Amino acid sequence: MSTSRKKSTSSQSFLRKVWERLTQSLQDTAFIWWDEMKQAVKDEGVLIFFILVPLFYPLLYSWIYNNEVVREVPVVVVDDSHSQLSRQFVRLCDASPDVKFLSYAADLDEAKSLLSRQVARGIYYFPSDFESKVCRLEPAVVSVYCDMSLMLCYKAVFQTAQTVSMQMGADIQTRLGGHYTRREEQIAAQPLAFEEVPIFNPTGGYGSLIIPAVLMLIIQQTLVLGIGLSAGTARERNRYRNLIPISRHYNGMFRIVAGKSLAYFMIYAVITAYLVFIVPRLFGFTAIGRRYDVLTFLLPYLLDCIFFGMVVSCIVRYRENVMLLMVFVTVPLLFLSGAVSWPQSSIPPFWQAVSWLFPSTFGIQGFIRINEMGGTLADVLLEYQVLWIQTCAYFITACMVYRYQIFLSRKEARQRLSDIKKASLVP
Repeated sequence: MSTSRKKSTSSQSFLRKVWERLTQSLQDTAFIWWDEMKQAVKDEGVLIFFILVPLFYPLLYSWIYNNEVVREVPVVVVDDSHSQLSRQFVRLCDASPDVKFLSYAADLDEAKSLLSRQVARGIYYFPSDFESKVCRLEPAVVSVYCDMSLMLCYKAVFQTAQTVSMQMGADIQTRLGGHYTRREEQIAAQPLAFEEVPIFNPTGGYGSLIIPAVLMLIIQQTLVLGIGLSAGTARERNRYRNLIPISRHYNGMFRIVAGKSLAYFMIYAVITAYLVFIVPRLFGFTAIGRRYDVLTFLLPYLLDCIFFGMVVSCIVRYRENVMLLMVFVTVPLLFLSGAVSWPQSSIPPFWQAVSWLFPSTFGIQGFIRINEMGGTLADVLLEYQVLWIQTCAYFITACMVYRYQIFLSRKEARQRLSDIKKASLVP
């Protein structure tokens, strides 16, 4: 009988200790969460990067690229042929929506001068034997000079000239073919019919191409900036001293990281929903992914960015340094993602390995496949798993670096106490 009572008492004591430990952990986590939320509201810099920048920065980007494609690109013409055929070529190009005929130039030097001053974005040059070669059934050449500083202008100028040359060539071939029926003329002009269908980007626009990647990068960029500013302020004010009582045990590190990350997660859960679901629909960008798949994929990405920002915040010493760091790496990260301007398979292995250290690389790739290509979570399983692996790795790293930060704060506090004692002993 006494043995059973002892076992019951010991089990109750154990459960009481577990409950007290759990209650203390929750209280510590809530304290850290509340303290971080107050600091985020009081600090103007953190408030700007957490609220104002994510709200208005995407609107600015989307408004700039809302036209999707460039129209009426100015082109100057150098016509040494002075023929009916060259004038017809210019009229057809000018009738297209992409190119606008600006003026005739006396020679190439004058046309290049207009191009260098950016008055024109392209040059069409007709040699003196242009029409005579066509009449002799010889290949005629139209030289196209493009301003390569803007790829969209280059695309409009070159593709318009290419389309018009193919159309005029088909008309000449039809007239000289000696066919009796219109159907024979159509077959001779276009023996194999084809239709160009842009997949996953119906408008073929630049905005639908780049905005999804920019939105994912904005989440990472603003999170790292806001967390870095908050940590820099805490370090300058030595606010880590307030966390020393909570970090009596090693488990205290998990409470600190959990409390701070919970504050960031609550703020950015709303911001991320705004960026992903509202901004693309305001400007008509492609968004065909299922909400369940998008939200499930964004959960590890958001946590990954939070813990990554907490690790980076412990590297920089002053709050201004994090802005210099993120401004330096933002544009390279956009290109290293392999989803915007250059395929990842063509990126050198070393830089691919560097890009794998950042959450944005796999976040951009997976989000584009789900939201723009209509994929499911199973189609981005690799990116999804890697994001969870990165989340766990950065969480452990954040606990380690915060433990080191509090160790330094304790050391500084002991040194100050020692200096005060020495000063009080001096007569």
